[in-house]
Amino acid sequence: MDKINVLVVNEVQFVCDVISRALEDEPEIDVIASATTLEEAVKYIEKSDVVLVSTKLSENGALNIMETISQQYEDTKVLAMGLSERYQQIEKYIEAGADGIVHKDDSVDDLIDHIHASFSEKAYLSPKVAYKLMTKVAEFAQLLEDIEVGVDEISQLTPREREILELVGQGLSNQEIADKLFIELGTVKNHVHSILKKLNVNSRVDAAAYLAVVKTRE
Repeated sequence: MDKINVLVVNEVQFVCDVISRALEDEPEIDVIASATTLEEAVKYIEKSDVVLVSTKLSENGALNIMETISQQYEDTKVLAMGLSERYQQIEKYIEAGADGIVHKDDSVDDLIDHIHASFSEKAYLSPKVAYKLMTKVAEFAQLLEDIEVGVDEISQLTPREREILELVGQGLSNQEIADKLFIELGTVKNHVHSILKKLNVNSRVDAAAYLAVVKTRE
């Protein structure tokens, strides 16, 4: 069996070295490189099966790496490292495309299990997080049931808000939308806030799902 090629991304090189050393005796895992920035990481992502990303990277580095991987490297799995089990902390990483969460209290054995699970396209979640995800799924299902006059509510959006909602639905971050439309980041955030309010939803994921359902009815 081929080894699982792992890339370690952490803001501290010493931590990268510690994680790499901890994994070196695992016969089915090969740490091919480590990186401390997104710029360094992108050099190795294409060769990686699993990327371990610290959520402490500056300037939303972890989210940017996850979004880059989910949009450009669909065969590469990414694990967010260093979070607690509070769903409020991990939700944005799941939305950004994380295939799993390595909690700050997890052991090396847990990390190895996470790597194998993500490589095999299986979820490896704590019972607390799994329960919260199930609750979210139930809320999502209720959202779809509640959409009866979605076209009318979508029609309340301005042309610019509809354009931004389309980009949100494509998985773009606020910064990526700002760059694409040549507008300020703050302007995008204001538009997103207005979109959520007009559609009466709580998150970008809900708004994107709302749009997807409405499109099937237009």
